[in-house]
Amino acid sequence: MKPGLAALSAAILSTVLAAGIGSWASEPADESRPGGQATSFKPLNSSAFSHPSANMRFERQLDFRVGDGIFRKLWVSSPSSTVSSDGLGPLFNARGCQSCHLKDGRGRPPAAGEDAVSMFLRLSIPPQDAGHRRLLETLQVPVIPEPTYGSQLQNFSVQGLLAEGRMEISYTEFPVALADGETVVLRRPAYKAAGLNYGPMHPDTMLSPRVASPMIGLGLLELIPEDAILAHADPEDGNGDGIAGRPNRVWSAELGKVAIGRFGWKAAAATVADQAAGAFLGDMGLSTHLAPVSHGDCTAAQQDCLAAPNGNDGTEQVEVPRKMFDLVTFYARNLAVPARRNMDDPAVRRGRQIFADAGCAGCHVPGFTTGSHPDRPEQSNQHIWPYTDLLLHDMGEGLADHRPEGLADGRQWRTPPLWGVGLTKTVSGHEFLLHDGRARGVLEAILWHGGEAEAAKRKVVAMSKQERADLLAFINSL
Repeated sequence: MKPGLAALSAAILSTVLAAGIGSWASEPADESRPGGQATSFKPLNSSAFSHPSANMRFERQLDFRVGDGIFRKLWVSSPSSTVSSDGLGPLFNARGCQSCHLKDGRGRPPAAGEDAVSMFLRLSIPPQDAGHRRLLETLQVPVIPEPTYGSQLQNFSVQGLLAEGRMEISYTEFPVALADGETVVLRRPAYKAAGLNYGPMHPDTMLSPRVASPMIGLGLLELIPEDAILAHADPEDGNGDGIAGRPNRVWSAELGKVAIGRFGWKAAAATVADQAAGAFLGDMGLSTHLAPVSHGDCTAAQQDCLAAPNGNDGTEQVEVPRKMFDLVTFYARNLAVPARRNMDDPAVRRGRQIFADAGCAGCHVPGFTTGSHPDRPEQSNQHIWPYTDLLLHDMGEGLADHRPEGLADGRQWRTPPLWGVGLTKTVSGHEFLLHDGRARGVLEAILWHGGEAEAAKRKVVAMSKQERADLLAFINSL
């Protein structure tokens, strides 16, 4: 973008954010670059989510490519002759980052009879004593793990050990009638941890399914200033619009302090590095400097797991050395958001106004300006359009998992960014949405909204077929 246009874009964004959502719907703001100058204009094929920040200097692109290689690599169990790739498990859900985030895109529920890879079950129990309560109240931990199976059910294991069990899903379908006479069939999932190999779970165990989220734009979300996020928080609904966004606050191993959660379905990770360390530990059983636990999510009840060989190196005593970890984190921070599509389509233009009128932008806040970081020039001072507030919202009983995480209760979820949602099928080969993939497309996802989004959902139900088509055209252009 030329300097004059960049200044104009900044001025428009400032005006829009100061005037509010109603103004955003009518202002001719340039959203063609949702990731600012980092936006990718590469071909819109299955690799659309896998390109580096477009404003990355040439000399930094080697680090991105090496990080990509680490992201794609498959780890193996210890001991192994490939010492830079060993340490997997002993219990795990995936052998590599790419296994869950195929093409850096969205995960999905397993098909009938298929092993789950890009979706798993989180596990936790209510606090059992004063020590547990103190840990939760001081935000030192977001949950109390299930005592035998840990923080998530791991359905794979290295040779010689038994996997923990498997996730079983069943669906019950029910119709939802729209005002224009159309009927949409939704599916309500039920989850079970089956085939448990280490004994019964705690009777009060809480289960929560999670699919892997798209990787684009993470570094940009990380640099949104905290006060810009808090400006949209309204925990007591002081303005009476029915929307009461709240920040999650979690312990950040990277920052060494409590910080606002930004990543994960309940905003339980504060930084990209925190999220990466959690995935290495929980998903693959790999230790890092932020989570130096060489046996992953193994518990005291799994002695064979604790006794298994690990892949710690002789210097740092972790399985993912700091240099390797930093490269994969650099890669994750710099996966570019693709450019907007069809912005001049009349249906998209109409849908933009409908999106605002329905109240969708009350949570899916369109735009922000990122802060500055000396080591992250690609993400610094960018005008971005992620369509999220990064806050927690009560989404109603229909989507509730009844499992608290940090300050998030069992009905609250972080507003997911909408950028790239229209490319889900192109990149990931499916259109499963929401935290557990129950929705088979954008309209089903909307119809699952409740709680603070109930009023917006009802407006969508009441729309004409043309209005609804325009709304979907707009969302799919993001």
